[in-house]
Amino acid sequence: SYYTRRCITEDPSWSLVTVPHLTELCLQHIIHNFEKNPILNQLLPAHQRKVVDRLSTDLPLAVTANIVSEEEYWKRCCIERWRVCDVSNYGNSWKRMFFERHLENMLKCFIPNITDPNQVLKFIPLCKDYVRKLEVDQFLPPLQVDQKEERDDLSDAGSDAEPSEVPQHYDLRDLITALPYLEELHLTYGVKDCGMNFEWSLFNFTNQDCCNLAAAVKMCRNLKVFKLTRSKVDDDKTKLLVRNLMEHPCLVELNLSHNLIRDKGAQALGKLISHSKLETLDLCNNQIGHLGAQALAQALAEKSTLTSLNLRLNCVEDKGGEGIGHALLTNTILKSIHLGSNNLSELTATLFSQVLAQNTTLMSINFSCNPLGLNGGKQLLKGLADNKTLIELDLRRTEVDLEAEYLIHQIVWANREAVRLGSLQHPTAKPL
Repeated sequence: SYYTRRCITEDPSWSLVTVPHLTELCLQHIIHNFEKNPILNQLLPAHQRKVVDRLSTDLPLAVTANIVSEEEYWKRCCIERWRVCDVSNYGNSWKRMFFERHLENMLKCFIPNITDPNQVLKFIPLCKDYVRKLEVDQFLPPLQVDQKEERDDLSDAGSDAEPSEVPQHYDLRDLITALPYLEELHLTYGVKDCGMNFEWSLFNFTNQDCCNLAAAVKMCRNLKVFKLTRSKVDDDKTKLLVRNLMEHPCLVELNLSHNLIRDKGAQALGKLISHSKLETLDLCNNQIGHLGAQALAQALAEKSTLTSLNLRLNCVEDKGGEGIGHALLTNTILKSIHLGSNNLSELTATLFSQVLAQNTTLMSINFSCNPLGLNGGKQLLKGLADNKTLIELDLRRTEVDLEAEYLIHQIVWANREAVRLGSLQHPTAKPL
């Protein structure tokens, strides 16, 4: 006490508070040497939080991946790396967000024959327990320097020509089969922001790519959602995918929109509907005609678990529309169908009038951008007279009579209100 009083007398600013506790010194040492000696689980919970709060986000993932589980640390990692971080899209898990987005970036930047595949393979043990969904909207093709100069003069003149077969993109088989919890896979084979370096070969989903991907998806037994969009998937590639998706135990949603699928591919997808547990099928913006639509209709009529079908921006016309209408006279599973921009006329509307009068499960129909005509609208109004289940009917740009359209909307609105009131009276019921 004499020494303390003497120090205070000589230096009024001196205090014992400035001397760190031994515990604090130990924690600082642990933080400083965490990369070489990652001690965390042996500490008390309060000390663990102090260490994690001060850990650098630049530490190697090999050190932190399977040791640090605190969400606050991974939140810091995400925010420092990406501008937009919506954790609700990742099950409200910051750690899951970090590892999914990090893996997605690795795949988007992978250049075949240049990037070492082991970079991805070495990352698998670190991320495999956290990856539930992958969204990869870019796959870079191999560099072809030798052939570059031959294309300079043909870039404009040959823009409509089909590109020659090029070596495949990154092979997903080893990666996907090593992710045991992967449930969603969203892929697009192309290059973003290519600018003046545009070449058709940058957007070439080759047969070898399709073979590799089909094999990978087949082995991913927990996959529930598979989306392959804007990738020039044609009939042959669709057949190959269908063969590997047949009898898949978990797949419930398939999206092949914005591709090149014609009738043959749609016929293969009709078989898939009958031999799978698919609930949602999106074929928007393809080249499916009436034969393909009839094949899909046959699957809907015979055996189907499909609740949503999107055929917007195809060319099914009245023959295809009537086929689907006949199927819906007996189908009791489908709840939503989108037939917008398919060149449907009064003939299809007349048949769907019968569908509206008989079908008690269909809740949403989209006829937008089809020339249904004045009589087509009147026919749909007639079918809706006793319908209590339809809560959405899109008739924009269909040339129907304004009065008929107004009355139709009144009926649909009344049905929607009845459903809403019913859900309020029975809150335990599943929302639509």
